[in-house]
Amino acid sequence: MAKDRSSSGFSRRATLGLLGAGLAAPFIRPAAAQAAWPEQTTIPDALKGTGEVRIATFGGTMQETQMKAYFEPFEKISGIKVRAFPGSNPTKIKAMVETGNVEWDMAQLSRGSIMNLQKQGDYFEKIDYSLVDSGVDEAYRFEYGLEMLVWAQVLAYRTDAFKGAAPKGWADFWDTKKFPGERAMVGTSAGGWPELEFALMAAGVPPDKLYPLDIDKGFASYDKIKKDVIKWWDTGAVPIQLLTDREVTMTTVWNGRMAALQAAGVPGEISWSQGLLKRDAWGIPKGAKNKVNAMKFAAYSTMAIPQARVSLGIPYGSVNSKSNEYIPAERLKVLPSAPAIKSQLVNYNYDWWIDNKDTVVTRFNKWLLS
Repeated sequence: MAKDRSSSGFSRRATLGLLGAGLAAPFIRPAAAQAAWPEQTTIPDALKGTGEVRIATFGGTMQETQMKAYFEPFEKISGIKVRAFPGSNPTKIKAMVETGNVEWDMAQLSRGSIMNLQKQGDYFEKIDYSLVDSGVDEAYRFEYGLEMLVWAQVLAYRTDAFKGAAPKGWADFWDTKKFPGERAMVGTSAGGWPELEFALMAAGVPPDKLYPLDIDKGFASYDKIKKDVIKWWDTGAVPIQLLTDREVTMTTVWNGRMAALQAAGVPGEISWSQGLLKRDAWGIPKGAKNKVNAMKFAAYSTMAIPQARVSLGIPYGSVNSKSNEYIPAERLKVLPSAPAIKSQLVNYNYDWWIDNKDTVVTRFNKWLLS
């Protein structure tokens, strides 16, 4: 996956079992091809150590990519063992910190998830930016988290579902006459935030005029699509499986998930137009047993080469400006951080969501039951 992940405010997590090994495999380059990836041969002594670091991820293909891109290399070069746990979730972190049983040293979350939890109390350690590479722009740094991945929440569709023109943008997603079939969108059962931006753009609001979001107008637009949405998903594997099984013709999706679907031969495509540009971040839960090692890994993983390795394994963008030196031009063409794609996306306003999340989510949950 990233947000802030977040995607919305919830962790972009997914279970590998839901996606299926057949769809997961294309993300991981075979051992023979691994040599083609750039290698981080040295690191500052300040990033070396002993012991372990326990990292919660979004699971699935994202975790598989991270294992090859920087978990395994970090172990070898730093002397610190990485233990990865799928299922990162801000609700779990909240419970861990409050009970004093902090089982993770670091978690992949959305910027929004971290900011939202910090508004409620003291749940994360401050980031030691003295360790972080200079190539990481200030825009990706905040007090209690370090952004480590750029991704997009976009429209995806089955290419065999429609004759003629393909859907482009949210007005088409909402047009079930021109583009028939059932849909899937993000829900709130796992702490997600509604895709209100998509509802508003479907209603004609220009992308550059979205924020502050018109909540009433957004829900009026949601009313028009509600009966056609068969699943309000909460893990990244679900929309991919729905497309694979022909249960929907269109869905919202995290862009990186589509590469696996396409590699598996499923006729699916992304429409980048009017997607949301989001970021994932590393957060270190308050009281983490291996806080120092977590800081070291956060710094290592956002160096130029480890960032490039992730982008070569899964089509998410880098937060390190120097990574492009290690990413072939052809690969840059499918990354959401690439200029040609980024220009079609809308910057997700995490600050607005932090201020309005409770109002929108409460209304959304009541709306779903109405």
